Amino acid sequence: MAQSFQRKLAIAEPAPPGEGPDFELIELLFFAYRDFVGEPDRLLEKHGFGRAHHRVLHFVNRNEGLTVAELLEILEITKQSLARVLKDLVSGEFIEQRAGAEDRRQRRLYLTERGKALAEALVRMQGRRIARAIAKADPAARPVIARFLAELIDPERPLPASPDMA
Repeated sequence: MAQSFQRKLAIAEPAPPGEGPDFELIELLFFAYRDFVGEPDRLLEKHGFGRAHHRVLHFVNRNEGLTVAELLEILEITKQSLARVLKDLVSGEFIEQRAGAEDRRQRRLYLTERGKALAEALVRMQGRRIARAIAKADPAARPVIARFLAELIDPERPLPASPDMA
């Protein structure tokens, strides 16, 4: 079954613009996502974690001192969902919470050494996959790829500000 599907995918003709869905790109995106998260999923599973834990580790790693409120905004999840994931990460000594310097009610999030090691292992896995794909596509294609991915994001849900996404 998988072989016939691969053959069908490999020979699929793109739909002419405006004439229906481009099944090839839709399916490639499904499979790319499956493999992009698959290797990290297996590492996270060793700690009893899932993709929600991965997202929290990633964004805290990228934004040390992020407040819980800011993280909720980035992830667009409920406080209840985040509380469960944070509890796991704090009790496992991957993240620590500190009161804000100016507003003691704020909870700011920081990776511990253990958390930083896990976050960096996860980003290395995904970074290698992206680097390999861009190298095969042509490194000059990176801006086009970035633009393509950005255009997949709903314009009604802008990305939170990030220093790397200018």
